[in-house]
Amino acid sequence: MGDGSGAWRRRLAFERGAGATIPLGVLASIKVAVIGTGSLGKEHARIYAELARAGAVEFTGVYDATPEVATKIAAKLGVRAFATLAEAAAASDALSIVTPTVTHFEIARMLLSQGRHLLVEKPMTDKAAEAAELVRLAQKHNCVLQVGHVERFNPVFAYLQSVATEPRFIETHRLSPYPARSTDIGVVLDLMIHDLDVVLAFVNSPLVSVDAVGIPVLSQSEDIANARLRFANGCVANLTASRISPERMRKIRVFSAGPTTSYVSLDYRAQEGYIYRIARDGEEESSLLRKLLAAKDSTIVSEFGGKRIVREPVPIEKGEPLKLELQSFIHCVKVRQTPVVSGESARRALDLAFEITRQIAQQPLPQAPLSF
Repeated sequence: MGDGSGAWRRRLAFERGAGATIPLGVLASIKVAVIGTGSLGKEHARIYAELARAGAVEFTGVYDATPEVATKIAAKLGVRAFATLAEAAAASDALSIVTPTVTHFEIARMLLSQGRHLLVEKPMTDKAAEAAELVRLAQKHNCVLQVGHVERFNPVFAYLQSVATEPRFIETHRLSPYPARSTDIGVVLDLMIHDLDVVLAFVNSPLVSVDAVGIPVLSQSEDIANARLRFANGCVANLTASRISPERMRKIRVFSAGPTTSYVSLDYRAQEGYIYRIARDGEEESSLLRKLLAAKDSTIVSEFGGKRIVREPVPIEKGEPLKLELQSFIHCVKVRQTPVVSGESARRALDLAFEITRQIAQQPLPQAPLSF
């Protein structure tokens, strides 16, 4: 996650094997640090500072391969700017790794071997074998290994799980302008992987087929991609991700079967949306005026083909997903609980992302159109 991989590699050359192993047992007071203070790392730091003020953690400080960046963030939050990764590890029980993806494996391997608990931003690594090795190391050293798939902590996902119990068709759109960060990876590992993780967690059935397409536009990797997933229970998911869009969009739509057939359309960014369902007894058709003046927080009942269809806003209690994610991480460290997004869970999403990028890489180059 982030840029500046060259600076990180140079700093890591000096950080081999330092630090002591933390003894097993329940940790009463969690000491936490942030490794990497770029665009997302500084948000981790901000939230840990908030949690520290509330007495939930002890925020020991930050480390970055560019010392002046860490110093600026540390001064703002009133914490220590560590001179080395070894210093950060020695002062902490748990750490957030928010550095360029290509550095995740080396940093995480070093810290897990020292018994530190980790939240590694997504994607966990850029190689399948490295992801599997981190899972193995976490198990060997009895460490919590959580991966930063933040949408799992979005209140939108919790609501979706509660109402769409038998998904049959899922459509996701995750669009953004070209980023100033994460250009070391393609759009599948940067953006689509969030939706891959959500869909794999949401559909309780084995994946049986994948069909993907994508093209590079502004970078060497794919900048726009689409994947169609089919599951053994018949559910189909169609996922689109783009980082060359003029607008930002993070939406999911689900057709669900079961006792309550429904169509749910949700917006991750706004944390709002609608559910369309068959009306219950007593829900009468809304007047024409009500339909014309319907606000986004209004319930509307319409009649189609002799049946009443309800469109109602979803009851989502809004919250900051990243803060919920970090709170969950700290709780898991404290009680030694398997995270919602464990290393093994994230590895499955990563393996699927690699299959999608493999298919994209093997696509033939576009041919010139025929002339008639």
